[in-house]
Formats: sequence, structure tokens, C-alpha cells
Amino acid sequence: MRLAIIAVGQARGTPEGALTEDYANRARAMGKRAGFTSVTIEEVNVSKLREARSRIAEEGERLASRIPEGAHVVVLDAKGKGMTSDAFAEMLGAMRDAGARDMAFVIGGPDGLALPDRIKAGRSLAFGPQTWPHLLVRAMLSEQIYRAITILAGHPYHRA
Repeated sequence: MRLAIIAVGQARGTPEGALTEDYANRARAMGKRAGFTSVTIEEVNVSKLREARSRIAEEGERLASRIPEGAHVVVLDAKGKGMTSDAFAEMLGAMRDAGARDMAFVIGGPDGLALPDRIKAGRSLAFGPQTWPHLLVRAMLSEQIYRAITILAGHPYHRA
């Protein structure tokens, strides 16, 4: 199964971007042996439109254009459901075992996230009730993807 993190904003050259890439590289290396053929990070530009609602809509269209057709979509949202690392790993493993080809994790911009109606999210995920900086959410998500892969592979990284 292919995993994609699709986010609004540019992280290249930032400490958070470096951390995100570090965990994504670890996930790529271990993931191939665990049935995860790729882990990608795609970025779309922040909208420059004046009105927040218009910015959110434009960013949503940009994000939607990057989601592989037929992908299981997980949106990152402070109002979403929290999961333990074990439950997250179980979800990834179940999707992989069910034959899902793609899973896309979508992170909106500073004003929020609104995907077009044609995109249906299968799950809304939160990393707790706090509001996190979007670049830090990418790093946290890439670490959780790596952790999930290590759990599924029986690697000792996760010591819960």
C-alpha cells in the first residue's frame, strides 16, 4: 500500500521539514518489508486569496488534485478522533491487508480544511485536543506512520 501525506504549505528548509523527512525516510526503508511500497510527502501552496472561505476552498481543490483516485482519505483535524499508536498501526495494517492501494493523509492550511464534496474522508484524526502548528503535525504524523510500520513489523522501536 502506498501512503501519502498531502499538506498545505512548504516545509522545505525548516527544522520541522527535516524531522518529517527523517521519519518518512525511516518509514520508507522499513515499510517495503511490511507491505508499504511508498511514503510520500506532497505540498501545495497556501492560497493568496483575500477571503478565508475562498482560501480554504482553493487549498481544498489543490489538495484534492493530489489525492490518488480511490485512496482511503484520512484528514487531520483537531475535532477528529484520537487514536493510540497501536490502534493507528492496526488501522494501517487492516487497510493494507484488505488490499487498499493508497491511503492519503490530508493536512489543511492555516485557515482550516474543506475538501470538495467529491472527496469523502474515511476518517478524521486528531493528535489530541490541542491546536498544533501545521508543520509540527506533519512531523508527528510521519513519526506515527514510522511507528505503526515498526509495530506491524515487530520491530522494537515501539516499547509500549
